[in-house]
Amino acid sequence: MKHTATTLLAVTLGVSLLAGCGGSGGSGDSSADGGDAEKVTLVTHDSFAASEKVLERFTDETGYELEILRAGDAGSTVNQAVLNKGNPQGDVLFGVDNTLLSRALENEIFTPYEARGLEKVPQEYRPAGGGTDVTPVDTGEICVNYDREYFEKNDLRPPRTLGDLTKPAYKDLLVTENAATSSPGLGFLLATVAEYGNGGWKDYWKKLEANGVEVVDGWEQAYYDRFSGSAGGEGKGDRPLVVSYASSPPAEVLGKKPMPEHAPTGVAEGTCFRQVEFAGLLEGADNPKGGKALLDFLIGTAFQEDLPLQMFVSPVREDAALPEVFTEYGADVENPATMAPERIADNREQWVKAWTSLVVR
Repeated sequence: MKHTATTLLAVTLGVSLLAGCGGSGGSGDSSADGGDAEKVTLVTHDSFAASEKVLERFTDETGYELEILRAGDAGSTVNQAVLNKGNPQGDVLFGVDNTLLSRALENEIFTPYEARGLEKVPQEYRPAGGGTDVTPVDTGEICVNYDREYFEKNDLRPPRTLGDLTKPAYKDLLVTENAATSSPGLGFLLATVAEYGNGGWKDYWKKLEANGVEVVDGWEQAYYDRFSGSAGGEGKGDRPLVVSYASSPPAEVLGKKPMPEHAPTGVAEGTCFRQVEFAGLLEGADNPKGGKALLDFLIGTAFQEDLPLQMFVSPVREDAALPEVFTEYGADVENPATMAPERIADNREQWVKAWTSLVVR
């Protein structure tokens, strides 16, 4: 299962070449844009995934060889881009989400570009104010997932809301990620701020801590090491509640034969926070023309319909079809918590600092 659930700690930039047909006669033009017109470079997080067929299609359609530079987790990717402002390692950055977008925009690391096909992306996914510094690519909800078998065996109703998680019935059952080092951990913190406001979220976390919440560094540790419902219900952890994604249940049944009636995990839909991931043309890119072609491709139908089963996120394009496993086993969260990037920008640092002093110490 691949997610953008990754730590924000700095890591060394890694490089991997995923597609390299090296087409010729495409739209690249080094004389006009400078740099290597045969190649366009995507800087992204470690969780980026796309099918080989779709990557080859990009090369076939544009003539550009696609090189992918993995920069660690989402936070590290943005941090690296800020540090290399004006002299980027690539042409396009993909993977900055709405919890980190303000940091990228404040540092002006992108060149505005309105990607072709943007009219097919609902306004709710676009940056506030209608700016074109970044292009929305995918969306998903960060939610508490539960292990169905645990709750059935214990004749206990799974939690539905954030408030439920503080009740004695759910004591010592939840594991979440560190809000200072993990994007889903930060998203879960923002969900509680959105629900309880500036005056109430700290009291909520005090109750959650008193109710035995466990905090670990990142999503993989929380989901695979501590959650009992992962690995098709065979998870090695002893916590039946975990902060993950609304799209995690489809990943648990993918490839199963026969397909079960239900996924082994469920979603507490009253705990969700909406995450949107963006891509942008990096300021100072060697191949801006190729970078624009890549942004067009990222919100094209082929890439959008490839997203769900590669990264287990939803496309932002309204006419992109979802795979049946998503519609059959995924949660349809109607009212996830949201927050304006400007509010996140103004408060993120102090919220995380206060949360750390309360929960991690």
